Amino acid sequence: MWLSEIMLQQTVVATVKPYYAKFLAAYPNVQALAAASVEDVCALWAGLGYYARARNLHKCAVAVAALGGFPKSIEALRALPGIGPYTANAVGAIAFGLPVLPVDGNVERVAARLFAITAPLPGAKKEIAAAAETLIRDKAAQAAPGDFAQALFDLGATICAPKSPNCPICPWRAHCRAKAAGLAEALPVKAKKPARPRREGKAYVLLDAAGDVLLLRRPPRGLLGGMLVLPEAPPVQTRWREAAAVEHVFTHFTLVLSVYAARVGALPEGALRAPAAAAPLPSVMRKALDAGRRALNHGGNERRSA
Repeated sequence: MWLSEIMLQQTVVATVKPYYAKFLAAYPNVQALAAASVEDVCALWAGLGYYARARNLHKCAVAVAALGGFPKSIEALRALPGIGPYTANAVGAIAFGLPVLPVDGNVERVAARLFAITAPLPGAKKEIAAAAETLIRDKAAQAAPGDFAQALFDLGATICAPKSPNCPICPWRAHCRAKAAGLAEALPVKAKKPARPRREGKAYVLLDAAGDVLLLRRPPRGLLGGMLVLPEAPPVQTRWREAAAVEHVFTHFTLVLSVYAARVGALPEGALRAPAAAAPLPSVMRKALDAGRRALNHGGNERRSA
């Protein structure tokens, strides 16, 4: 369940499912994951986003394998790479039966309504989490904290939904302060998000006669850290076709890439390469690669030489 919790950070279940199946097939246990290279782990993660998770997943597997298994205290779980308060509580409650409550978006919404917390998110996160954690003090919850946590997840996902909560069938309707005050649908309040800034960049798609594409590996830290990417500058001197620009939304900004493409008989000796159709690329690089291939197949503007 540790793997699923890491994958589900910032990512919806429908997107995660195929990746989860691929990871289990490739790495059936923590030891197998620890023995893999971080490059292979990142390649299998390509397209799932938030790539620091892949690097931390591997670091965590190495640490757990060295320990001989996952520790069974919240403090020790928190000390592992990539495991924050929510994931530590989720693993602790569901895997080890520790009397803690993982507070995800569903639990946050249930608690905000149950206790009628009107302060806006994200500033109210601590207040809502503290209120939610009082629920685990119930004797029934402490007897089966994993079941209780998953029941709360399901309550938030299916009944106490973000829009049109189904209050008439909610088992806690008699105790819900938001329902009593007529505020259920309005909570939790969310502060208006600032406008997402736009950044610009370039991507160069260089294909050879066999259909391989030239790639680079990003430094281990920073945006797309450790991932295979397209060059940001012309890797060879040739005629480049200008392809359609691509846009990709990251958490804190939108990236617009001008894409240029060229075909050569052979890629430079020793260059990193992969079949263009199956290259393990992050989503933004896959968009750029596809745009470059389309330009070469259907024509584009030959504007620049490098």
